[in-house]
Amino acid sequence: KWEDVEVGDPKGGEIRIRNKAIGLNFIDVYYRKGVLKAPTVPYTPGEEGVGVVTAVGPGVTDRKVGELVAYGGYPMGAYAEERILSADNVVPVPPSVDPVVAASVLFKGMTAQYLVHRCFKVQPGHTVLVHAAAGGTGSLLCQWANALGATVIGTVSTKEKAAQAKEDGCHHVIIYKEEDFVARVNEITSGKGVEVVYDSVGKDTIQGSLACLKIRGYLVSYGLASGAPDPMPLSALGAKSLFLTMSTVFHYTATRDELVETAGGVFASLASGVLCVRINHTYPLSHAAQAHADLENRKTTGSVVLIPDGAFEQ
Repeated sequence: KWEDVEVGDPKGGEIRIRNKAIGLNFIDVYYRKGVLKAPTVPYTPGEEGVGVVTAVGPGVTDRKVGELVAYGGYPMGAYAEERILSADNVVPVPPSVDPVVAASVLFKGMTAQYLVHRCFKVQPGHTVLVHAAAGGTGSLLCQWANALGATVIGTVSTKEKAAQAKEDGCHHVIIYKEEDFVARVNEITSGKGVEVVYDSVGKDTIQGSLACLKIRGYLVSYGLASGAPDPMPLSALGAKSLFLTMSTVFHYTATRDELVETAGGVFASLASGVLCVRINHTYPLSHAAQAHADLENRKTTGSVVLIPDGAFEQ
């Protein structure tokens, strides 16, 4: 629902932000549908955004009114024209990065950063499998893994998305509606399998993802677009001494230093050209419900951004 709320003034350690652009992420759908539980109900969705600081609370010395800042992660509440946040939750946006680009990429970019650098460290010569390779995070994963010297295999649902995935650094693209991705990965790797699978789909792909791994391979589950996987016995991993982790960006940006370092890696990769952000869809913030419907129905590719009315007239 689009409705008026009282924002108030920032308290000690807080700042007030007027949003210029808000990123849409599949995790927003998970919260709306109850797959993940919001801390309160009703609540304001949204994990990431970029805005101008309009007020600072007592004790805040490192942020100033008029500064452009970005945020990604807890607390939720990005779907708003204005909001209050802890000053420790935001990072300054470099002048070289457009506000809409920053809003479209920070949360997804930080996710990609920890996935390829820390959750599993992608090295030259690795072969990686990325599900939903044309999605917002998937497209960044493909670009980053390619830049790190890996051979990238991506799965997508359509020929149009396959073309995009190729542009984003996929060496091999599998249209999973037309061919079995496990058989195709086996063929591409000559039966050896891949070092790591990045799986944001969940229920529909988890068993196939395990089958694609080589001995001592890593299955990194970071999303549940198709729902939560069925329980599996521990012996399913023992067959090839596999590693399985279900990870979230919040645990990899838990401290201020981790947040600044992870966000800095994203902005640096944008500046160097390692990452190219494809913003294919923008919606007025008041049309967030339609944006959710289109995302769920696979009508979107790349990043989706919500724009508050008059955001660039202020």
